[in-house]
Formats: sequence, structure tokens, C-alpha cells
Amino acid sequence: MNSPTTPPSPQSFLIQNYRRQDVSFVRGDGCYLYDDAGRRYLDAFAGVAVCTLGHAHPKLVEALSRQVATLIHTSNHFEQLGQEELAARIVPEAFAGRMLFCNSGTEANEAAYKLVRLWGNVAHEGRKRRIISFEGGFHGRTLGALSITHTPSYRTPFEPLPSTDFVPFGDVDALAAAMGDDVAGVFIEPIQGESGVHVAPPGFLTRVRELCTRHRALLVVDEIQTGLGRTGRMFCHQHEGITPDVMTLAKGLGGGVPIGAVLATEPVAALLKPGLHGTTFGGNPLACAAGLTVMKEVTSSGFLGNVVERGHQLLEGLRRIFGPTHELRGMGLLVGVQLQREPSELVKAARAEGLVVGVAGHNTLRIAPSLIITAAQVDELLEKLAAAHRAQR
Repeated sequence: MNSPTTPPSPQSFLIQNYRRQDVSFVRGDGCYLYDDAGRRYLDAFAGVAVCTLGHAHPKLVEALSRQVATLIHTSNHFEQLGQEELAARIVPEAFAGRMLFCNSGTEANEAAYKLVRLWGNVAHEGRKRRIISFEGGFHGRTLGALSITHTPSYRTPFEPLPSTDFVPFGDVDALAAAMGDDVAGVFIEPIQGESGVHVAPPGFLTRVRELCTRHRALLVVDEIQTGLGRTGRMFCHQHEGITPDVMTLAKGLGGGVPIGAVLATEPVAALLKPGLHGTTFGGNPLACAAGLTVMKEVTSSGFLGNVVERGHQLLEGLRRIFGPTHELRGMGLLVGVQLQREPSELVKAARAEGLVVGVAGHNTLRIAPSLIITAAQVDELLEKLAAAHRAQR
């Protein structure tokens, strides 16, 4: 008779490409998460700036439940009324153009990359082949999106990649020197989230826009982490009053349901003819129901005002905790704290206090709570983080 054996851990069936923290969350409620032992945590990471409305938001639960009971998927071979309704909510908040829905941020940037290629090859008969991106930028992990992502450790294992010219983020003179009439497009994040929450210097986006206009290059603004109210405006580039040619969205748009989107001005959007790009799941009824709910809430009265106020409250509290020796960067509810040591121990100490925070770039603590966070919850966040910081001294 064979002796009973212990079944293998489910973890053993997974490719080990993530450095996971030793905690498993099984439930969420508002700005709180609960682990499999029933312990509650204040979530100041929001699934990497994804859970715009927190966890189990009643309007999102109701919208998704209704949609699941009605229709989950048909495909883009047919009219998608949810896409039309969601686009009609987003476009007036952004700039005139048309939208394409997909499943993620990297897919949105991949589609934007193809639009830039079409701009150079079709609209300009192959005379525009160069693409410019910025040092420290992150745009995704598919080969096209990876080619405009600067971090060598992400790129090197997959080279050769399509050619991109990288210039220092915030350096107008370097960008001006790199520009030319053979440039098809420039990709930029208003805030470089992954590399450490680095905000574009005042006036920089305006100069990028001017240079793109002068050289008839497309300006592609990656709002995947900064869009949908994260910085206190609907889209971060609006702080500077510019208009992109192409904008990419994802993360917070679905409130946790996978969805991405590309918005392009009419002349650019018209280049994408049937057969040139597509997606099986992109913009399906379930994802659009989520996106529509998020858009209704974010555009409701007082919502963005709360983001601005909570952002100020958060920064003031962080200054009290960390003092002048730690640089604070960010806008609204996307903030980075430059630490003087590797952040994993502080993240662990915060978790011991019942607080979930993240990391970014080189020794940067990333704080990006749900946009529904209250003043009392920001105070709780600061109290827990202060205790974790004291424990590390």
C-alpha cells in the first residue's frame, strides 16, 4: 500500500518571476485588505495604483454583478456598446479624438508604438523612423513597449530590440539636440513611477510639446499610472495645459478589472485601418462596465478635490516623519520617499504595523492609496508608517 504523500504547494506550479511578499490577501473592503489569518491592513499601494475606488466598492460590485449576469464577452467582431459609452465619458475629459480599448498598460503602449510607426511609414512615406524616449522611463514589457523602456536590466536579456534614442528626463537641451524631422514620435510619462516617482520639471512637458509640433513628431503621453485622477487632475499632463497626440491609459481605469486604452487625435487614429491591430478581450462588456463606473465616480462632484486635499495632507505628514534628510517626490496620491537604505525592511516593518506600501526605483518607498481614502485614513497611514520608521532606526 502506498503511503500518503503531501500534495505539492501550488506555488511550485508557478514560474518564479515575481519577488512576492510573504502575505496572502483574501478580502478587501474600502481602503483595507485582510489576509488569510483575518488580520486587517490599510492599503496604501492599491495594487500598484490600480484600485481607484478601493476594494469591493458597492457601485463597482453592483455594476460588475449586473454585467456578469447579462453578458461577459462577445468579441470585437461585433458592435460593443459599452466601449462607445466609456469612450464618450473619457474623450470629453481629455482631448478630441478616438479610442481603442485593450487589456493592459503594456498593450496600450504597444498599440501607441504601432500608431507612431504608421505615422512615420504611412503618413510620411517612411521618412520618419526614429523614436525618442526618456532615461528612467517605463512603458511595459512586451517587445515594442520594452524597446522604449530605459532600464537596462529589463532590456538586456531580450535584445536586440527595435531602436530607440534615450535622452535624460527633464533635459530640454538634450531633447532639442536629439530631435529632427526624421523623428516619428516621443514617448513620455509626466511622472516616472517605476524609476522612483520622478516628476517632470515645470515647463518641461510644454517644451516637449513645442519640439514635437515643430518637427511634426507625435507626442505620446503615458498616463497609465498617473491618469484617472491620481494626481488631482483627470490626467497629469493637464497640470501643464498641453495636448498630446496620443495618450495611453490602464491601471486605475478598471478599478481592478484589467483594461487599457489608447486615445489618439483624429488624423492619427485614422491610420489604424481594419486588420492592422486587434485584441480578443480588449474592451469587453465586463471591463467597460468597470471603466464606466470608475469614470462616473472620478468625475463626480468633489472627488478630485479630495485627492488634492489628501495629497497635501500626506506630504505634510511625510515631511514630519522623514524630515529634510529624505527627498519627497510626487503629486496628489502618488508619492515617493527617497530612502537612505534599501526599502524592503521598511516595507516589512510597515506590514507588521498593518500597512501596505510599495517600492519604486532606487531605494524609493512608493505610496499610492486608493483615491477614496479619507482624512482619518491618511492620519492612520502616517501613524503606522511613523511607527515602522522608528522601528528601523
